[in-house]
Amino acid sequence: MTIDVFYEYCLAKKGVTEHFPFDEDTLVFKVGGKMFALSSLKEWENNNPAVNLKCDPERALELRGQFDDIQAGYHMSKVHWNTVKVNGSVNDAFLKELIDHSYDLVFKSLTKKLQAEVLNS
Repeated sequence: MTIDVFYEYCLAKKGVTEHFPFDEDTLVFKVGGKMFALSSLKEWENNNPAVNLKCDPERALELRGQFDDIQAGYHMSKVHWNTVKVNGSVNDAFLKELIDHSYDLVFKSLTKKLQAEVLNS
């Protein structure tokens, strides 16, 4: 997956906004003001891309056991976040599923009012 594909896939989701809240390097995608995906632009440039994605805690552990390229979230809650190395053992289709899962978890955590605002945006 390229940075362009990752960027467009995340941004195409309903109500998603992009931010750089930490520094000029860390691209963050949010829905309803909450993060669901983030990645270092420098690491993409250095050909070592990885993406942090929210994940159900039980599934997060299972995925870490199944894939060497899925690890506990770097600089994130190790319970709720995974870091997924891009272009390794995780193919693009599965990475998109993981992005979808992260987005869905965050969307479902929003208040009903925020969910409605996102759906109507």
